[in-house]
Amino acid sequence: MKQSQIFIPTLRETPSDAEVASHQLMLRAGFIRQISAGIYTYMPLAWRVIKKIENIIREELDAVGGTEMLLPTLIPADLWRESGRFDTYGPEMMELKDRHNREFLLGPTHEETFTKLIRDDIKSYKKLPLHLYQIQTKYRDEKRPRFGLLRSREFIMKDSYTFHDSTDSLDDMYNDIWQAYDNIFNRIGLNYRSIIADAGAMGGKESIEFIAMSDSDVGEDTIAYSTESEYAANIEMASSKFKERTNTEVQLQKELIDTPNTKTIDELAELLSINKTKILKSVLLVADGNKPIMAIIRGDHDVNEIKVRIAVGAETIEHASEEQINELFNGLPAGYVGPFNLPEEVMVVADLYVKNMVNAVAGANQENKHFIHINPSRDFEPDMYTDIRMVQEGDLSPDGQGTLQFTTGIEVGHIFKLGTRFSETMGATVLDENGRPTPVIMGSYGIGISRLLSAISEQNLDDRGLVWPDAVAPFDVHIVPINYENEHQKALTDELNELFTEEGFEVLIDDRKERPGVKFTDAELIGIPIRITVGKKAEDGIVEVSFRRTNEIIETRKEEVIDTISILKSTQENI
Repeated sequence: MKQSQIFIPTLRETPSDAEVASHQLMLRAGFIRQISAGIYTYMPLAWRVIKKIENIIREELDAVGGTEMLLPTLIPADLWRESGRFDTYGPEMMELKDRHNREFLLGPTHEETFTKLIRDDIKSYKKLPLHLYQIQTKYRDEKRPRFGLLRSREFIMKDSYTFHDSTDSLDDMYNDIWQAYDNIFNRIGLNYRSIIADAGAMGGKESIEFIAMSDSDVGEDTIAYSTESEYAANIEMASSKFKERTNTEVQLQKELIDTPNTKTIDELAELLSINKTKILKSVLLVADGNKPIMAIIRGDHDVNEIKVRIAVGAETIEHASEEQINELFNGLPAGYVGPFNLPEEVMVVADLYVKNMVNAVAGANQENKHFIHINPSRDFEPDMYTDIRMVQEGDLSPDGQGTLQFTTGIEVGHIFKLGTRFSETMGATVLDENGRPTPVIMGSYGIGISRLLSAISEQNLDDRGLVWPDAVAPFDVHIVPINYENEHQKALTDELNELFTEEGFEVLIDDRKERPGVKFTDAELIGIPIRITVGKKAEDGIVEVSFRRTNEIIETRKEEVIDTISILKSTQENI
């Protein structure tokens, strides 16, 4: 393809509103253009990359029994009311009404729609298992779109769903698709890890995230990983090895003391000249919009809301508002709340590290007062003890191997064992082998394709531009004649184009009437893996071959150019 015939509007200056390197370079290299906040046009080069990503996905999913189809983007709101997610999904949902005032949403995901299809058309277990997938644009009303394609309002996603009559069948297909995901990301050349994750609003009991590792702060997820094992988890799901220790300190009698103007842990520790490890931190949360939960953790720890949500079996959890705290505690400031004489409806969940605290300090549920010498089990009894703290760097890995360290990453894929969460609420059943109706067991699996475009870019760039991996590069070879109007250079360029095309390479020819410096700068910015420069030695059939990733340059004759590229690529792969 001739470069004069393809729309590649490169920029010399970095747009001021582009925050991260991949976003900056994709704008400068003419891959994307912003239409509105969080809404982008995929220009021809980006679209070629996306199509190659999609084809790799199709090949790997088809290999494990997947069948591609396409569902509508416009979804009746009543479907989401059936599942219960319409009221719990959150403000990210794009809602609209038609001329008859009927409510719809622009699909952020398609569990409900697929469940309806199975409910309406699959009646017997003999039709299962089934693996269906689609590649489609999704919509989420992000409060703060940022990082280009990494957090946008409109994005391209592969979502697939499996349907089963047994958990064993789900486990088998879940593992097959997990392997397919590994194959996809390995073929693309992505540096990634699969980690334990939270299912969130999706429901289900088990999920794995696929995280593209990032050396910069662009990563939206914080990953906790072991220094000596394969353990890795999203920080929201990460745990550490808990070692119960017996505290032999003599328990003293509970005592009420004055603590004026000490609403924070730091203020309290300073006033009493104690370590924060001696303080009980009481955090008031609300589960599913109306169930008050008091989470008790040690003063030097932070509460993990996801762990609390899972512990109490809730779908949603959030910090209690000032109004809710006032209603429960008669206007008491939050800093003086403690686990004593609580309203009956408040459930108390304490962290494991709280259980063995001795002579601790806690809010007395009286303004400007705290209790000292508080001993759990003697002075209060929580409804449960469980792990509800955020892990910290240096914690012992839960498998006992190494310690936990943090890094950032970009979520590019997520797989869920949904179980019967959607089929039960929406009545999707099949007759089992005994003729009895049983809920269909489901799995859900997503890959963010437009996010992958950014993640690949973020991992493959330098100070001159993008450096595309071979598997997804918009073109394989970039032929750059210094002067395409020169008869020898044009003839050799066209001859090389024909030669490469016959060998299965996709070729971009820079036939523009531009200065050599402009052509070379654009070539490096665009980042096609191989560049062939046709210059003054064209009459002798000699060209320069250069590799974008290594900057290696070698002269070769036209007859030897294919072999030269093959040898150089083989050498690089073996390094």
